Amino acid sequence: MRTLSKSKLLAFRQCPKRLWLEIHAPQLREDSGATLANYATGHQVGDIARQIYDPAQHGQLIDPQVEGFDEAFARTQTLLRARQPIFEAGFRAEGALAFADVLLPAGKQWRMVEVKSSTSVKDYHRDDAAVQAFVARACGVPLQSIALAHIDSGWTYPGNGDYQGLLVEADLTEEAFARTDEVRGWIADAQAVVARKKAPRLATGAQCSAPYECGFLAHCQSAEPQAEHHVRWLPRRSQALKAHIEEHGISELRDVPDDLLNPTQQRVKAATLSGQAFFDQPATAQALAAHKLPGYFIDFETIQFGVPLWKGTRPYQQLPFQFSVHRLGRTGRATHQAFLDLSGGNPSLAFAQSLVAACGERGPVFVYNAAFETTRIRELAERHPRLAIALRAINDRVVDLLPIARQHYYHPSQQGSWSIKAVLPALCPELHYDALDGVQDGGAAQQAYLEAITPATSAPRKAELERQLLAYCSLDTWAMVRLWSAFTGQPVRD
Repeated sequence: MRTLSKSKLLAFRQCPKRLWLEIHAPQLREDSGATLANYATGHQVGDIARQIYDPAQHGQLIDPQVEGFDEAFARTQTLLRARQPIFEAGFRAEGALAFADVLLPAGKQWRMVEVKSSTSVKDYHRDDAAVQAFVARACGVPLQSIALAHIDSGWTYPGNGDYQGLLVEADLTEEAFARTDEVRGWIADAQAVVARKKAPRLATGAQCSAPYECGFLAHCQSAEPQAEHHVRWLPRRSQALKAHIEEHGISELRDVPDDLLNPTQQRVKAATLSGQAFFDQPATAQALAAHKLPGYFIDFETIQFGVPLWKGTRPYQQLPFQFSVHRLGRTGRATHQAFLDLSGGNPSLAFAQSLVAACGERGPVFVYNAAFETTRIRELAERHPRLAIALRAINDRVVDLLPIARQHYYHPSQQGSWSIKAVLPALCPELHYDALDGVQDGGAAQQAYLEAITPATSAPRKAELERQLLAYCSLDTWAMVRLWSAFTGQPVRD
């Protein structure tokens, strides 16, 4: 019988096919950049947890990747007898193994804390705690309690490496201890899945993204019959529509009844099946006619730190570090300004000052999805009261191109998306994000920024990352200029 780790059991809870692939075909797994970033944040939060729970640094860290699993389990038993705080204490029993994030002496018993980088307790965290408590208790550990520590999103970092208060605990002792038989059942069922010669036959669905994004999704989808025009291209599907699709096993867009679709969905279906774009250009021109040039086209790049880096900021706060502004004059000539701070310091004040200077005092400020930029500007105004009037004045001038595109334009190549990366190649086929070197999307921009501000990054590499970031953000705003040109029918030049 194979001993299954806690992560394997949680993979089973998500999808038995995922567990089978994790064991028998791990090379097929393709984790996204977002997933890898989440792993990195989790490791960082774990490091901070050791500071919080062991300020005197009396505890011991076990690393099975370095020590080996057998040695890790043996050293755990030694440290239990020594009554020292243990981080990553390892336990193996009844066909399962688990490593506890934090194990603290509590009289003659022990207090266990599982540390998560989320901002609340999720249902799958409860499963996690149940497995953790089961394996430890099966090894004879007298657990007094088990808690889940998660990030407090309302906490503000005071600076100087002081992270007391970053984590808050939820006591899961009663429910975790009560699920012993349930966990035994998971282990038995998971062992049966692993013993199969072939993977379970399960269609892709909601389980592929919840509670975790599954790295085997592309593999599983490739093995399924491919619809010519997939039903998942329908945007904003209602629960009734989702239920109908699932009940009737519909994958082809043509098989969805029109009376279940709203006008936007009907437009997507019609354009997709006909292969002809929908473009009400007179309507887009009229929608923009009142917004006279000169105009400013702006886009921001932001970073979120689960563990705040800068004093006065909160966990997962959206912090702008870069902007691009294209100014379009009355003659149709565009000029460009950019801001990018890779010093590693908090760029907030310099960002706000530069943005005010770049956007002038009058003229429309075009964005694509106004909620994002206007929220960031409002937050900057709250953070920098001396610039508040000027920043709020920018928000008062904002014109959102997204609803205009969504209402009056759709090309079959968009596949149900109105992101600027989907609309741009349809309207301006000579412009492509995938032609950019390196950074091609917001997630990659965040990763490039993190690498660039790392002290160990070499000067040549930092310069290359800077070039990539500037090129990417500039294309975002030049794309908006070109969309404006297509919508209004007026030529532009750079």
